[in-house]
Amino acid sequence: MVNWSMIGAMVLPNSGGWLGALTMSGQVRSKTGVSWYDTIKKPSWNPPKWVFGPAWTVLYTGMGYASYKIYEDCGGFTERAVLPLSLYGSQLLLNWTWSPVFFKYHKMGWAFVHIVALDVMAAACSYSFYNINQTTIYLMSPYLAWLSFASFLNYTIWKMNNDDKGNIKPL
Repeated sequence: MVNWSMIGAMVLPNSGGWLGALTMSGQVRSKTGVSWYDTIKKPSWNPPKWVFGPAWTVLYTGMGYASYKIYEDCGGFTERAVLPLSLYGSQLLLNWTWSPVFFKYHKMGWAFVHIVALDVMAAACSYSFYNINQTTIYLMSPYLAWLSFASFLNYTIWKMNNDDKGNIKPL
């Protein structure tokens, strides 16, 4: 029998990621071959563009499965599940909204502030998951590691392209 709850839990974070990717339209790849992302300064250790889609698909699927495990272990949307699943939803919304800040609006400084808030929420979510089901750390750790890398990458790109002496430009 197909476990639709599990499948839905794994598809949900990916669907938000796909919608977020729409805000990047023309910013990472363009018909002319030169996009905004191609024109900004990036460190030598910046991954190739093609890495991001597969990486996020795996990470979203893993965190979605972790959320399903919490849902199951708590017996559904119960009082015990409120905090971990609320933290999950909050960090997921922060995750999905980072792309427009960085790619659509080109607000690298604000995107860095945004991703630091995401880091905190994702860590809190992972901790709350771990307190219910310790095996979820194996699903959330790659996400936390990638977020740490992405945060450092965001910061580095911001600093490399910052023309006004470190001030965060307003939205």
